[in-house]
Parts: sequence; structure tokens; C-alpha cells
Amino acid sequence: MTLALRYAVRSDVGLLREGNEDSAYAGPHLLAIADGMGGHAAGEVASAATITALAPLDAEHPASDLVNALAGAVASANMRLQELIISDPSVEGMGTTLTALLWSDGQAALCHIGDSRAYVLRNGQFYQITHDHTLVQSLVDEGKITEDDVATHPHRSLLLRALDGRTVADPDLSTHETMAGDRYLLCSDGLSGVVTEQTLHQTLGSVWDPEKAALQLIELAIRGRAGYLGQRLPRPGRPSGGRCRRGRHGVRSRPQRRAARLRRR
Repeated sequence: MTLALRYAVRSDVGLLREGNEDSAYAGPHLLAIADGMGGHAAGEVASAATITALAPLDAEHPASDLVNALAGAVASANMRLQELIISDPSVEGMGTTLTALLWSDGQAALCHIGDSRAYVLRNGQFYQITHDHTLVQSLVDEGKITEDDVATHPHRSLLLRALDGRTVADPDLSTHETMAGDRYLLCSDGLSGVVTEQTLHQTLGSVWDPEKAALQLIELAIRGRAGYLGQRLPRPGRPSGGRCRRGRHGVRSRPQRRAARLRRR
């Protein structure tokens, strides 16, 4: 049985920001998202350069070559970031996450570094197939905090791994069997950070057209971010002791995601 990939890609700058540091690619054999960091200009450069390095992978590959192909493209992307930093020191400090899926009939290779995510919906079961490379996730893994503590942890946005052109790229690489009817979702934390897994599951399970699903996820993320910000606004007439600042993933409302479904061809 031959499987074909139906896909959609959507991005939105959101309600608060003028720029978008995400870059993405969606094609018959490759889905990828990169979420830049280091300020708008530098973050956009890092994510765009990374996606440019991966885009040529969107072609037929033997299943046995999928992981090596992704690993080689990630190394090339990291080298390109290093070249950009050397040629323009003003972008030093930039970097990007990367989550990518490369398909061959019946098999998929997954590459992941950072805190963007990949999910799969299969036979009614929805689960995350990536593991966040963040400080808070490491604390959860060690049993030092609970999942409920993550959202309010002061260092919740600190990444332990990313593509930055200064250190050796160290992505998670794995292979997965694919099945007809699988639905995959790749997204930045602009979606996963404000929309619950339960809601993601319900949306992918009820909206079967990839384009419509992507649009609905955009709307959910914008509403979720608006509600989150509303909860943090100081009350009128009362001083606020905090500052609004743009950290690694500070105030942001511009989700980007790819929804995909495998079907018989």
C-alpha cells in the first residue's frame, strides 16, 4: 500500500508583534518548523537559514537513508549559522529550534532540537513524539517539579539545546512507522504553550481537512494568548511590580503549525 501526505501550513504574527521569527516548510516528503531566537532580525535569519538547508530533502529517499539525510542537513544548517555569525557579528547570539519529519513510504524519520513539538493522532490516541530540550522539562524528568509547575516556573523558557552556529548540533533523531489515517502536527510553542493537548486532540480529531484544521489552531492560539495576557494585566489603579520583557520566548502570539494526514493513494 502506498501512502501519500496531505498537508497544510499556516503562520500568524498574532496580536502583539510586528515580526515573525518562525520559518517552515511543507511538501510531499518533508515537514519542518524552526522557531528563531535572538531578537526579531537575528531570529528570523536563523530560522530561515535552517529551513533553507533542509528544503532540498523534499524528495524520494530510501527508508534506510532518512535519518542520515536529516542529520546531514542539520549539520549543514548549523554550519551555515556559523558562517552568518562570522560574516555579521551583530547576529551573534541568534539560534533556532528545529522539528522536522522526513517521509518515505511507510517510514518517517524525526529530527528534533529545542522546544517546538511534533504530535501524532493515531486510532483516536493523541501523543507527543518529541521531548522538549528545556530546563523545566529536565526538572520534570528528574522529579523535582511537576507538569503543573511548568507554566509558572521562572526559567520555563530556558533552552538546553538549539541550533546556534557555535556549538555542535545535537538533535534527537528517530524513526517511526507510519499508518494510513495518521495525523501529524508540528508546531512552535506559540501553539503548544497556550493551547492544551486535550484541545489539540479534539481539533485534529474533528476537523479532517488539514487547511481548516490549521486555521482553527491559529484561532485557538490567538484566543489562548489573549486570555493569558489578560490574566497578567495589573488591576487599574494598582502599581505593578513586574516588567514586560522579551526573553527567549517572552510575549508572543504568532503560532505556526503544520497539520498533516496520511491517506491511501
